Amino acid sequence: MAKHKYATTPPKISTMPPGVPYIIGNEAAERFSYYGMNSILTIFMTKYLLDKMGHLSVMQPANAEAWYHTFVSALYFLPIFGAILADAVFGKFRVVLWLSIVYCGGHFTLALMGSPVAHAIEPRYLLAIGLLMIAMGAGGIKPCVSTNVGDQFGETNRHLLTRVFNWFYFSINAGSALSTLLIPWLLEPYKAAPDGLFAKLSPSIVSFLESPRLHSPDIAFGLPGIFMVIATIFFWAGRKKFVHIPPVGLRTYAREIFNKETGKILLNILIPVPFVAIFWALWQQNFSSWILQAESMDRHLFGIEWLSSQIQTVNPIFILIMLPLFSYWLTAKDGRRVICHCCVILFSRHDPNTNRRRRAPEHCVANLGVRDFDRGRDSGFADSSRVFLYPRASKT
Repeated sequence: MAKHKYATTPPKISTMPPGVPYIIGNEAAERFSYYGMNSILTIFMTKYLLDKMGHLSVMQPANAEAWYHTFVSALYFLPIFGAILADAVFGKFRVVLWLSIVYCGGHFTLALMGSPVAHAIEPRYLLAIGLLMIAMGAGGIKPCVSTNVGDQFGETNRHLLTRVFNWFYFSINAGSALSTLLIPWLLEPYKAAPDGLFAKLSPSIVSFLESPRLHSPDIAFGLPGIFMVIATIFFWAGRKKFVHIPPVGLRTYAREIFNKETGKILLNILIPVPFVAIFWALWQQNFSSWILQAESMDRHLFGIEWLSSQIQTVNPIFILIMLPLFSYWLTAKDGRRVICHCCVILFSRHDPNTNRRRRAPEHCVANLGVRDFDRGRDSGFADSSRVFLYPRASKT
């Protein structure tokens, strides 16, 4: 059988690229797997970690936080290598597929901590190996997934990019919201409240939901692994639908990166990094110290006592509510979206490089109003410094 020849350029179509559904499905399942595991990691290390003999051997909160943040640091450092391998050596598809398999192995290694294997291998060793494999997998594919979306589009359907990335972002937070509610529930022991919703079900169902076998580390860590397998299958199934941008080779890659013009661009990009790093340093406490703090807080809301590791669900739920709101309802009559910000953003359209100037954003926020470069006119606002005009890309 002849080897299938993959497309290396986007098709000249005005509709949605055929590979997009596979990318969206892959991303939803992958984010379910990551955030599900991520949501219970700190609680597991401080409440449920055992030693080789099956005795409780939990970490102190400070030690558990150190483990968690070391894992996250590795995960966000490894995208550098993933990007090089994808752009210069193997291409995005191979890097994502191979590292997704490593990613699956990491999840199932964590699941072994709740199995008889943990009596032969110290659970902390399994924890370290599993987290390293997940950091390699999740970190390695991180620079490839979003750019792979852009690779699928050409000039004739670029007007659909905004819609696709909205759905892409929606899939991320849908997977996150579902997993951060379900996976913590699977880790913690459960007893149906006499006046609760589950208590009204048949006794056999209630017995199943309360079963200690259902609420165990191997199930709580294993289910995210199953979803990562599903994500990998989704991605592999779309191989004949994707546009596969070939790698450029290490020499060309190095030549493109290590030159004066690219150096200036990278330097400009790095300017906000210290400020962004401060935000993310605080944000990551959402999965470590804030969970531990929530253990001593009153978590009753809507008649339910929520688990401490479920508090992080608030973020993706708000995003799921706001994303359609800003994407479809907060629009001007002519279809241009008006999105509120608390700052003034200026974009230069006077770059001496013609190509870069042509690709520059076609909007600008000025102190006295909004200059719509697409139509060559000004639009005034009562509080112009809080308005960001984002016109839809014109159809070609």
